[in-house]
Amino acid sequence: MSFVKIWIHLVFATKDRQPLLTQNIRYQIHKHIIENCKEKGIFLQAINGYTDHIHCLISLGKDQSIAKISQLIKGESSLWINKNKLIDQQFGWQDDYFAVSVSESQVSTVISYINNQENHHQKKSFSDEVEEFMNRYGWQLLNN
Repeated sequence: MSFVKIWIHLVFATKDRQPLLTQNIRYQIHKHIIENCKEKGIFLQAINGYTDHIHCLISLGKDQSIAKISQLIKGESSLWINKNKLIDQQFGWQDDYFAVSVSESQVSTVISYINNQENHHQKKSFSDEVEEFMNRYGWQLLNN
């Protein structure tokens, strides 16, 4: 029997970071993603976001990869949003995402951070949050 616990903080944005995830549909989308993750065997510990992005805390299974999990969550949810016409235009997620590992000792801190997204983004924009992540983790955006 294999025992695996690899925590991943996954963040992905709406296409062009459009503020399409209004409060009246955001929670429907979160609920749907939670249900979809259960069906697909994805252990989703926390989910929340704001008008233009979603944060997830996931524990990867032994046969799962970040790329596959991201594809399953983003692909299925965008199809569901469009099928159910939750937004009056074609919906899509950005192709890219952020994913960082989380140590067991920081899981509760990350859960609190994810759960507090609405208050957090009253003070800080997603662009500022992205810049903070880029600096914290030593990432650089490629200029096209």
